[in-house]
Amino acid sequence: CIVVLLAFAAVGWAQLCNPQIGGQNLARSGGVKQSSTYAPQYTVDKAIDGIKNTNTFVQACAITGYDKNAWWQVDLKNSYKVGSVVIVNRGDCCADRLKGAQIRVGNSADNNNPVCATVTDVSQLTINMCCKGMVGQYVSVVIPGRNEYLQLCEVEVYGEENKPEEKPEEKQLCW
Repeated sequence: CIVVLLAFAAVGWAQLCNPQIGGQNLARSGGVKQSSTYAPQYTVDKAIDGIKNTNTFVQACAITGYDKNAWWQVDLKNSYKVGSVVIVNRGDCCADRLKGAQIRVGNSADNNNPVCATVTDVSQLTINMCCKGMVGQYVSVVIPGRNEYLQLCEVEVYGEENKPEEKPEEKQLCW
C-alpha cells in the first residue's frame, strides 16, 4: 500500500511541476503590474500576451526601469496550487540580468511571499521553475537586493484551483 501511495504522490507532484499539454496558463487571465516601465512599448502586459519572441526589438517584452528590487506580479484573482512558473527570458541581449531573480507565490499583494525558486541558470531562454503546489493568489518575479532592469518576454503559471477543504458535518449530540 505504501508503495502505491508513494507512486501516486510522485505522479501528482510531477504533474504539478510540468506544464501539461493543453494545460491552462493561469497568468493570461490575471491582472498584472510591475515596479516601473522602462519605456511605453515595454508595458507589463507584454509578459502575458502569449508571444514568446525573445528579441525585444522585434516584439516588445515587459521591461522595468533600473529599479532597486525590481518586480513583476500577476494577480491570479483566486487561490491556486501553483505547480510551475515558466519564464521566457530576453534573448537579443542581457539575459544575465534575470540571474538571481526570485519567483514568489502567496497571498500578499506586496510581494512579501515565500520563494518558490530562484533563477540560477540563464543559459536557456525558457526557464521552468517548479513550485510544487505552493498556494497563493499572487505570483511575482523579483530581483532582490540590487538595481536592475527586469525583463520578461513571457510568464506562464500552471496549477490548479485551491479548493477549501470541506468540513465534515458536525453532529449534534442530544442529552
